[in-house]
Amino acid sequence: MPIETFEDLLQAARAQPDPQRLLFVFARAELPDGASPEEVARFENGQGGALAPVMFVDKKTDELRSFAELVEESTHTGETWEVVFVGCLGGRDGREPGDQEAQQALELMVKSIQGGRVERFLAWRRSGEQIHIA
Repeated sequence: MPIETFEDLLQAARAQPDPQRLLFVFARAELPDGASPEEVARFENGQGGALAPVMFVDKKTDELRSFAELVEESTHTGETWEVVFVGCLGGRDGREPGDQEAQQALELMVKSIQGGRVERFLAWRRSGEQIHIA
């Protein structure tokens, strides 16, 4: 099933034979230390920079109904973000992944994003537009 919308993601996760946890890493664009004047100018025009993780959370598939709900919940943290990266963690033998497994997977996701390795994650802008980052 191709995942073109956030609702497609929720539907696909709920349809899996074993329970899933959705993993979310929220990131915002930042300028790296020592950015050149050209990089600063591009960044000020809405281009360039690096996506830096600012917070993360996991959700069971029955804890989230829509992307709008996720965005609304995120506003209560006080953190600003532009992109949310999403991964799924599958359970085994009919059991959902535990809290420790989810925490470890989220930490690995954060490290991957910090290293620029984001191609295996789904990503959405805060507006709800799915994006593809290579």
